[in-house]
Amino acid sequence: MTLTTYLGFVGASVLLSLAPGPDNIFVLTQGITRGRKAALASACGMCSGVTVHTIAAALGASAIFYSSALAFNLVKYAGAAYLLFLAYKTIRSSSSIHLSSAAEGDAWALFKRGFIMNVLNPKVAMFFLAFLPQFISPGAKYFTLQMIFLGITFMVQALAVFSLIGIFSGSIGNYILSRPRIARRFEWLTAGVFGALGLRMALMER
Repeated sequence: MTLTTYLGFVGASVLLSLAPGPDNIFVLTQGITRGRKAALASACGMCSGVTVHTIAAALGASAIFYSSALAFNLVKYAGAAYLLFLAYKTIRSSSSIHLSSAAEGDAWALFKRGFIMNVLNPKVAMFFLAFLPQFISPGAKYFTLQMIFLGITFMVQALAVFSLIGIFSGSIGNYILSRPRIARRFEWLTAGVFGALGLRMALMER
């Protein structure tokens, strides 16, 4: 892999991370409704999930999702069910939203939530299977290691982009959440985001 190829990969990855999508919306919503720390914990969890897809793509396991409709649907519906459960849990919660100043346990729970959301999205697995090899010659030496290296690069740049989004959205959250009436409405927004992401995942096609 040449330096030019690698820089091209980094540029493409940054553009993909900046493009509006479910991950950006999720981090943005967490920052607005819960504050910067919650957004950063969620971003770290989601980006950590990239390691699972990277290793799977490098070892060829992600090809299962491309060739097997059953495997794709099993993971897809598991992820959709988890997101819809989060939407239900948010609506049923009797506690008001607070800025996450933050207990370690809360940050860890948000990290796990972001991680699970990412890992249970088969579209991400298929994306890495299709995206990473484009920057490596098929007959290249240490093909698997280069795949893993590119996956780690993608994870690092995505974490940087999502962290900036989280910091920015947290600033908005500081203003909104100081007004309890507005904050309560954003609890419904959080549930709506979870629900929309869950439905989107359930309806997506291979």
